[in-house]
Amino acid sequence: MKVFQKKKIIVGVSGGIAAYKACYLVRELIKLGTEVKVVMTPSACEFVTPLTFSTLSQNEVIVDIFPKDRKSNLKLSTWHIELSLWGDLFIFAPATVNSIAKINFGIADNALTTLISAIRAPILIAPAADEDMFESRANQRNISELKARGIYFVEPGFGDLASGLVGKGRMAEVENILNEAEKILAGSKKDLTKKKIVISSGPTYEEIDPVRFIGNRASGKMGQAAALAAYYRGADVTVVTGPSQVSFPKFIKVIHVRSADEMYEEVIKQFAKCDIFISAAAVADYKPKNYSKSKIKKDMHELTIELVKTKDILKEIARLKKKKQVVVGFSVETENEIENSKRKLIEKNLDIVVINNPNVKGAAFEGDTNQIIILKKTGEVIEYTLKSKFDAANDILDQIKSK
Repeated sequence: MKVFQKKKIIVGVSGGIAAYKACYLVRELIKLGTEVKVVMTPSACEFVTPLTFSTLSQNEVIVDIFPKDRKSNLKLSTWHIELSLWGDLFIFAPATVNSIAKINFGIADNALTTLISAIRAPILIAPAADEDMFESRANQRNISELKARGIYFVEPGFGDLASGLVGKGRMAEVENILNEAEKILAGSKKDLTKKKIVISSGPTYEEIDPVRFIGNRASGKMGQAAALAAYYRGADVTVVTGPSQVSFPKFIKVIHVRSADEMYEEVIKQFAKCDIFISAAAVADYKPKNYSKSKIKKDMHELTIELVKTKDILKEIARLKKKKQVVVGFSVETENEIENSKRKLIEKNLDIVVINNPNVKGAAFEGDTNQIIILKKTGEVIEYTLKSKFDAANDILDQIKSK
């Protein structure tokens, strides 16, 4: 496991009976040549003392948000920012249901959750809970949403639980956690450093009147996943997004637009500055020809809305594209996917087309997973299995990098 040598790893520990296993995790990480710093929740101290982790890691252990001696060493007031920039990987083991919920909803009420709110390194979470708690709808929803935001999880094991029951919820064994950490560190090389990537994301809304609009079901989750994956690989990322509920970390530049015309103007402006453009937005093909400044009343027997084509962003990109720029388009097809996408690749002068069929189970709009096919300019076709959108985004970036 050479990938661990000289790496800086933060280990987070929350209050569960599995906290003792974190001692073995820290010990093994030290053996592998990493520098380790531990952050604990106050309740974790009920199971293992900070002194134990300090002895194992040979570093100070952080438990409190504020230093105990507030009259000196005031630099500690920003320790969470300094530590968030220090680590190459954050391993949270064990992570309780309570802590997972706090992370998902951005609650920073202790040292550990405060650090996670600022962390820039990849995060690997090893949950630990009784089976009913782990399988609860709320916890599974939180885990699903965190996965969609690019946070890694190592599945808990099946066996004897602290409650005396037998089921799923045991924190993964240290060996399994290390194996997952190795994959993340090996795959998180900064292979896109100094590359400027622009990503279009989300839907566009075309106004009919002050109340109504024409839109689509795009959630922006694929664009969000691509932005996070690109950032973790060292890229300078800018996202141009239509109306969406997804959020982006503060270290990713986000430009908000609403209509296809606004998306066109902003993407063309940003394209001139980028090395790679990923067109993940679902831009409306048509918009109402006329906009009604007042709400259209329902008293009409029939309503006809005349539509006109919107500006073709990729067509203009093809005209402006320079030799060294890479352009990736998305093709949402429900039939003849390869044939239709080949036509798009040629007409729009694309380097890569990412194909997905919303009729495939698990690959529909608004979900957290996707099953993609990548069609390259060389004619190569690569089919992938169903996976999280974050993992699919890394598959796309791998193909961009190979080019």
